[in-house]
Amino acid sequence: MNTSTQDTAVDEPKGMRAAAREYDDAGLCVLPVKADGTKAPDVRSWTPYKTTRSTPEEHDRWFNDARRTGIGVVYGAVSGNVEMIEFEGRAITEGLLEEVTEIMDASGLGDVWQTILNGWVTQSPTGGRHYRARINGAPVAGNTKLAARLAREDEYTDQERQRLAEKPDAKIVRVLIETRGEGGYGVVEPSHGTVHATGNPYQRIAGSPADIPVIDADLMSAVRDILRMVDAIPKEEKAKTAPRPTRPLAEGEVRPGDDYENKVDWTEILNGLFTPLFTRGRTTYWQREGKTRGLSATTGYAADRDRLYVFSTSTDFQAEVPYDKFAAYAHLNHGGDYKATARALAEQGYGSKPAVRRLASVPAPRPRFDEAPVDGANALQYDHDLEADGEGFEPQIVRTRPKVNISNEADAIDDLLKVMASHELPDLYRRSGGPCWVYEDEQSNPAVRQLGTDNLRAYFNDYVTTFTMTTDSETKAAVEVRNPVMRQTCATILGRKDWPLPHLRGIVTSPVVRPDGTLITKPGYDKTTGLYLHPRVLLRRLRPELTQDSIDRAKDLVLDTMLADFPWMADSDRAQYVGALLSPIIRPYVPGPTPLVIITATSAGSGKTLLKDVFKYLYGLGDTPWPENDAELRKALTAQLRDGGEPVIAMDNLPNGHIIKSPILSSLVTAEVWRDRVLGSSEVVTMPNDRLWIVTGNNLRTGGDNARRALWVRIDPDCPDPDQRDNYKVGDLRPWLAKNASTVVAALVTLVRGWLAEGAPRQRTRMGDYSEWASAIAGLLKYIGVPGWLVDRDNVTTSDDETDEWSTLLEVWRDKFGSRTVTTGEVLGQLGEFVPRLKNGELPPSNQLGSWLKAKQGRYYGTHKVVLVRDAHRRQNTWRVAAHGEKP
Repeated sequence: MNTSTQDTAVDEPKGMRAAAREYDDAGLCVLPVKADGTKAPDVRSWTPYKTTRSTPEEHDRWFNDARRTGIGVVYGAVSGNVEMIEFEGRAITEGLLEEVTEIMDASGLGDVWQTILNGWVTQSPTGGRHYRARINGAPVAGNTKLAARLAREDEYTDQERQRLAEKPDAKIVRVLIETRGEGGYGVVEPSHGTVHATGNPYQRIAGSPADIPVIDADLMSAVRDILRMVDAIPKEEKAKTAPRPTRPLAEGEVRPGDDYENKVDWTEILNGLFTPLFTRGRTTYWQREGKTRGLSATTGYAADRDRLYVFSTSTDFQAEVPYDKFAAYAHLNHGGDYKATARALAEQGYGSKPAVRRLASVPAPRPRFDEAPVDGANALQYDHDLEADGEGFEPQIVRTRPKVNISNEADAIDDLLKVMASHELPDLYRRSGGPCWVYEDEQSNPAVRQLGTDNLRAYFNDYVTTFTMTTDSETKAAVEVRNPVMRQTCATILGRKDWPLPHLRGIVTSPVVRPDGTLITKPGYDKTTGLYLHPRVLLRRLRPELTQDSIDRAKDLVLDTMLADFPWMADSDRAQYVGALLSPIIRPYVPGPTPLVIITATSAGSGKTLLKDVFKYLYGLGDTPWPENDAELRKALTAQLRDGGEPVIAMDNLPNGHIIKSPILSSLVTAEVWRDRVLGSSEVVTMPNDRLWIVTGNNLRTGGDNARRALWVRIDPDCPDPDQRDNYKVGDLRPWLAKNASTVVAALVTLVRGWLAEGAPRQRTRMGDYSEWASAIAGLLKYIGVPGWLVDRDNVTTSDDETDEWSTLLEVWRDKFGSRTVTTGEVLGQLGEFVPRLKNGELPPSNQLGSWLKAKQGRYYGTHKVVLVRDAHRRQNTWRVAAHGEKP
């Protein structure tokens, strides 16, 4: 139907009851309307009718008295998913219906729009038009204002004039097009009389409720998008789509963005994303590539500036937000970074070239590491013929360091973070506590420093050229003046919750195996794992070929040369030491914790410290004195994990016969992650527990849970004055290690690489929390032919005094009392000599023994366990000892 023909009524007004019947027959929810000009429903509450249709009985009650002059319809799901589109009378007068129809036709939606225009159409008392459609495939949206304009001064009411007098910046808006949908309703014909403030009637000018067209939801969405396109309210630009205000320019200067705006057409910017369909007046209508019906965007619609306004949510742009040409180009090509966009446009020749007096280029300091004098990551191969050639790390190419304008602090923070994200800064990383750097201490050991404000400021001063801008008083030229970053800027950066820096997972001091089975051999940061390789010894130039001869010579060097003369108590002690020695190389490859390595001897001078020092020469060693109590132990462990970089931590020379019984150590060696509060602050740090922990001492024993969390390495020279022994195969081990550490590391890596080449076979080994690690080491030792791994595991309790005490007590208890129940008093009275003592050497009181028994009930000591039996009559606990396999 042509819109110009819709100007006269097609039906005479019906009676209200007959009209209600017609609407009800069409599946619509009907309501009475007040006759006071408010157009409000004339029921106590119309909320129930948003979900439940009114009934013919209610229609009889409302409309049979012939006094009603108003009737309305509820829209949305209750009326069969009907939506009403309303063109206000002013929109019809101003030709908006014709404009919309033209746009619909040009967009490929003309047939859909004509279907709506030729359906059920009502004319309001002010000349507006109401069109309806039944939506298929999706719920009806709520009431929505689609198009409006600012009110003209001659349209202001007295109340609006008063509002403007009080708030001059207030916007007085006139709605042009809106919808009534879910939860909305509207007055319909034949309402008349005082229902509307004008006294004029509602008239039907086309169709009937039975003619409401059914429109698919996606087509209706496209129709709404076009209706929004005639909205005339100025759209406010957002920070994401509009650069912040900039300083005024000198006369004759033009910014790159402004120059770009003047010279470039939208077709060039939007090529490949949108296709222009037609232009009406100053406005061009665009369709998204791949779309066949409907429109997606407009340009040139705003009166003040040519902007892109996108209605579709299926594009790279934010919907219903205006973009000027510069902002659109920045969004598409530089992620919305206006500074980067301006620089890029300037390089392309846009904008004028103001005179700037710039700082001289300042070279960056040389980082500690860059390229390693080794072959590729998978080419590590031990060979005697290729001795370490003494080369250090190849010098890094000196690059000009990045420059940052810090005149504006907010911009300085953004730009410094971008420099961090560019990875142009050497040896700067992040971990749980914030930014940190890796450095070398006085003993050439790697260390990590968590950065404070002054540390970060000093770092920027070394690696970033920071400057402020000023104006020369005579030449008026812009001048760059070098200045350090403000402390508050550094504090703000450190106060973030995250930083665009590589994550530092840990430090390694030898080649190690990645989780994927490849080797890290290049000194410095490894992006794949987050590990930083700081070699303890010079990495050798090694052949890529892996031969059996090389593997045999590596075994000879490690097993039959370096470790040949140590007086192992059993094969298991040598196997367990070799397993510990190989652990730093495969630690990233085998996740999970490792047990506490206990190196113990029968007497001083046996060689336990030499065994510890092998780790020092090959990998580097963090030494920590054995603390007096668990609180000091926790502090020492946290300090090593937080600040030290050595992969092996040793607590040397524990007191002779010391019983290692520490819940802190038990927690440490079973935790993959260590959390603790930093000494002197409230900061809690979280660090991966990726170290190998060693303790040494003579005749060491374990207590509590430490026995099953330990890996024993025992030596016994079985001679007086063991420190006077001579005729070692390598002579004095320490000078030999100083000379041959590089070769030994290469040999150990060769053994690991041979095992990997065979598919890294594992031998299933149960060791509690350490089973995965123990199975990998078992397979590796089997591959290189080292027997004895964990064969004495079942006898580990022989070194556990606490287990011995309780095993003895329970055996004697069972012999004395059999399976009958007894009190703690009876146990103390008859078996006192076998009961464990308090720290002062005295027998525990009955209640203390009862507490000990409660803590140990159900746990086997040897083949016996304690069982609690409650004596309800006497209201006390009694106890018995059960043997394994015994029926309850």
